[in-house]
Amino acid sequence: MRIQEAIVVEGRYDKAALAGVVDTLILETAGFGVFKDGERLAFLRKLAEKRGLIVLTDSDGAGFVIRNYLKGAIPKDQLKHAYIPDVYGKERRKKAPGREGKLGVEGMPPEVLRQALLRAGATVLDGDAPDRPQGNLTPADLFALGLSGTPDAAQRRGLLLKRLDLPEHMSAKALLAALNALYTPGELTQILSF
Repeated sequence: MRIQEAIVVEGRYDKAALAGVVDTLILETAGFGVFKDGERLAFLRKLAEKRGLIVLTDSDGAGFVIRNYLKGAIPKDQLKHAYIPDVYGKERRKKAPGREGKLGVEGMPPEVLRQALLRAGATVLDGDAPDRPQGNLTPADLFALGLSGTPDAAQRRGLLLKRLDLPEHMSAKALLAALNALYTPGELTQILSF
């Protein structure tokens, strides 16, 4: 699948796994290395401005730290977020699972990676991009649904994240962005009537 946007991942094994799925420029953050590498960040900003950037990090806490750093460093309209599901296990090359016991980008099957990119709104250049009108949920909608601002909001969000196969570390704000980016208004109505 050829896409317009460049993709940023955490490391070389993630890059290798993704290279078999998508034809585009794939860059690494070198894990937390991007925090101290001004040149790398400047390059990511330039790519985001020219062709758009998709962030595809692991669904563990470290992946979300990197994702949130990039979210704060690159203009929102130039950045898309692809999420992999929480799948417990270990990658073949590792002796033991990671701290949270979840598979990272490198451990995901190719079709899961492809679908994550499509759901994020990747601009497919070879004609098989789905035409998906975006949802229009607001923070007030999440509050009304009990997904933010209530005593049991975190628990309800957790159940919804699990049901949608999204990472458990997503905040209410990240959930709102993901729902609006991944689902049509009709799909959102069905999903949120639980």
